[in-house]
Amino acid sequence: MRIDHQTAKEIPKLAEDIFGQPVEVRLFGSRLDDQARGGDLDIYIESTSVVDRPAYLSSILAARISRLLNGRSVDVLLKAPNLMETDIHRIAKEQGELL
Repeated sequence: MRIDHQTAKEIPKLAEDIFGQPVEVRLFGSRLDDQARGGDLDIYIESTSVVDRPAYLSSILAARISRLLNGRSVDVLLKAPNLMETDIHRIAKEQGELL
């Protein structure tokens, strides 16, 4: 996993602060490949509760993580009971690494 230990601890805290509840947070995508270089940070968030304003909250989280990483690009994929689930949600959960 190509993020440092401190960042891996901070991201779940940021997610819980923004979503106002405990959420599952996983890193997925190219950052799991220790041999790769560069790339954005792909974060999967799973909430067991309905999330109001999902796009807004996801963008706030992406911005805060980006600031934590000195401007690195961050993509947030959100799963919640009130949102449509697609194949990428399943892949991110299965292949992602829990933070």
